[in-house]
Amino acid sequence: MTYDGSEQSSPLFWDVDVIVKARLARVEMQMLDKLVEGLGHLGIVTTTNKALGEVMIQTTKHCWPDLKKAIEQMPFEIEFI
Repeated sequence: MTYDGSEQSSPLFWDVDVIVKARLARVEMQMLDKLVEGLGHLGIVTTTNKALGEVMIQTTKHCWPDLKKAIEQMPFEIEFI
């Protein structure tokens, strides 16, 4: 079976993945990663620009509201961009 990306156009997969870009202090990047990882299935954090403190948070549209609330309660400032 060859994957040609056609599943992405299927209504079954519309609005499933959510990618959120954010910026925070460089010293807090690892803490964000560990805290989100500790939440289990809600999302994955990837560093996109370490020098600028920019990360990408991959989640689903169903998990994002809970993950956003959790991130906003974390002990550091984060800006969603």
